[in-house]
Amino acid sequence: MSVGERLSSARDRAFIGRDEQLERFGQALDGDPQAPFAFYVFGPGGIGKSTLLRRLADNARTAGRLLVELDGRFVSRDPADFERGAGPFLDVPGTVLVVDSFEHCQWLESWLWHHFLPRAAESTLVVLAGRVAPQPQWTADPAWTGLLHVTELEPFSEEQARRLLALARIRPELRDRVLRFAGGNPLALSLAAAAGSAGCGREEIWAPSADILRTLLTGLIGEVPTAAHRRALEVAAQAYSTSEELLSSVLPDEDAHLLFSWLRDLPFMESTHRGLHPHDAARETLAADLRWRAPNAFATVRQRLADEYLRLLREAPDERVWTVTDELFYLFREAAILARIRTWSREDEVHDRPLHPDDIDVMLRMAEETEGAASAELVRYWTRRQPEAFSVYRLVSTGRVVAFTARLALPAPPDPEDVATDPVVAAAWEHTETAGPVRPGEHIGVSRFSIYPERYQVPSRVIDLSSSRAQAESARARGRAYGFAVFRDAETWGERVRGTLSDTGARPRVGAHTYGVFSVDWRQEPVETWLRRFISATEVPVRSGPSPISRAAFDQSVREALTHWRDAAGFAACALMRTRLAADFADPVEELRALLRQSVDDLAGDPRGVKAREALTAGYFSGAPTQEAAARRISLPFGTYRRHLRQGLDLLCEALWQRELDGPAATS
Repeated sequence: MSVGERLSSARDRAFIGRDEQLERFGQALDGDPQAPFAFYVFGPGGIGKSTLLRRLADNARTAGRLLVELDGRFVSRDPADFERGAGPFLDVPGTVLVVDSFEHCQWLESWLWHHFLPRAAESTLVVLAGRVAPQPQWTADPAWTGLLHVTELEPFSEEQARRLLALARIRPELRDRVLRFAGGNPLALSLAAAAGSAGCGREEIWAPSADILRTLLTGLIGEVPTAAHRRALEVAAQAYSTSEELLSSVLPDEDAHLLFSWLRDLPFMESTHRGLHPHDAARETLAADLRWRAPNAFATVRQRLADEYLRLLREAPDERVWTVTDELFYLFREAAILARIRTWSREDEVHDRPLHPDDIDVMLRMAEETEGAASAELVRYWTRRQPEAFSVYRLVSTGRVVAFTARLALPAPPDPEDVATDPVVAAAWEHTETAGPVRPGEHIGVSRFSIYPERYQVPSRVIDLSSSRAQAESARARGRAYGFAVFRDAETWGERVRGTLSDTGARPRVGAHTYGVFSVDWRQEPVETWLRRFISATEVPVRSGPSPISRAAFDQSVREALTHWRDAAGFAACALMRTRLAADFADPVEELRALLRQSVDDLAGDPRGVKAREALTAGYFSGAPTQEAAARRISLPFGTYRRHLRQGLDLLCEALWQRELDGPAATS
């Protein structure tokens, strides 16, 4: 058997449930005229959509069908690119098209139903899987009734879940505990199965109060081999996709090849053409857990990733640079400034293309409709002077032109005709004369027009895409002295861009409207510094609050650490090493030992803790071979010693638990 056949066979043996979906797809493969042509599978993250799609793809190969597989996370905004990727589906009879993670390119939905799927070749099939249900008009459309089969995937039944755990050889006595945590969630069950019985032996792995996925990931990852492996995991949790090259750049002193190979073997990692991509549920769990436990390490890795993305913005090939911009903003998507000016919406998705002469009449009508005849004449002027500055935006669903933008590059000295013709450009040049003249060989950039009649001068996908390109251009430009942005609603946009752009105070008039002109002096503030401030105005906070481990599990981990006090290997592997207490330690073993010893000594500061400290010291630190011997060392009856030891453990666990809740700052 080939490797592909062996993989298919293994997936077939491990596959659980989904009988109805397999049956309906099988009928379609067999050419049943009553079978659907399009299959749409949806459900939440971790419910098993990708696993089902892999099984359907294997069945299609077995049936001798040509298979085309696309991943929605890496589909561009241009329908033409999707069409090229799915090419055989339109030309080769019998082709099966499979699109996973469709929620990431959901904006294509209307275009697919209206323009793409009706052109499919004879006997073809299409399978779409995503988190979002299809738009209701398609399921309600009589024309699609017999052609479209929609399925919302449900969790596994208890019988199916037990079968999965049995196939994974999870010990029978552990299965009830796993099921109480995972229920029928396939991802949670699969992570538990991947961890195996070896990772499920300690009670704290399944503490009822802990979050399912976070706890399962802790059991799955187990003992991270080295600090370098831990940092590699932090990189993968934050970066949209992780390549070996990215790891090498962010962790320059480590063996990137070794770390990448380790990451690739983790069960929740998927390999894509852009690198490793954690399963969404796994990524969010990892990122939240790492940010909570180790905020300093989280911030350090994020900073290194930002530095690498900014370097790529200057040096990457043109076809890569816009992807890098997206990944940079993804990294900082929670920043307050981005929330003010970006929509992160997939509704009315657009894509941009360079200006074509046929677009000019439409653009002029848009400009006159929104800004008046005088502004339209300025659009005409600049299309003649700098046609390359214009981007035209079309709806992905219909291809209709809905907006345009213009990003002018104006060299010094200013052209007298430009200054005389356009009051906004004149105001920009006038500002440079007072703020710091532009020297010969330098130029200014002006985001002159942003015309989207349906969403004029409000945050939109058009502004998102145009600003991404403007920032990439600024990062790559040589000799750019200033950047300018122009907004008609100067007061509102002044608040939105506060802290990133300065209001020049200029309010030039074009026709009936005045415009605010905002600027940044790239000579005073490097582009990299500005972008970093733009996307992350505040540092990552050190979070306090509920611990990802239950109190009972935490107390057990403290007792485990004390029990292994004289066993170096056992102490290094104890569960307390994975709590927030040790998250930011440079030398986790030695610093955690020092913290435990100091915490025990501190008990003597409370009258209740004097005898408790003596009992803990004798029982765990003195080298006494048994508890009875420890009692004799401090001249106490064994029963009295046991009472003081229990009290000492309670006081110690309470003190350490408060440190766990307060975060790393409390241990410094």
